[in-house]
Amino acid sequence: MTKPHVTITYCTGCNWLLRAGWMAQELLQTFQTELGAVTLVPGEMGGVFEIEVDGVLIWERKRDGGFPDVKVLKSRVRDQITPEKDLGHLDRDVTD
Repeated sequence: MTKPHVTITYCTGCNWLLRAGWMAQELLQTFQTELGAVTLVPGEMGGVFEIEVDGVLIWERKRDGGFPDVKVLKSRVRDQITPEKDLGHLDRDVTD
């Protein structure tokens, strides 16, 4: 059985490679055994920043209003690949 693949397409003209790389690192650390790959795809100009899981668009910068918070990103990936996975403190509301 093939493990899910995440694709992060980023705008080269906007210099978003570091942001895309950091998000890839966060996903690979959190989903070490669940993901088959995280691929970074240089995009054309125009501010593209999209994240897909096996072809399903889970984040689009223009549609979703900017860049995802790491909690939102991990939750959306989890919901696509392994909904039963507990993300620990990311799944818990913090109240004082």
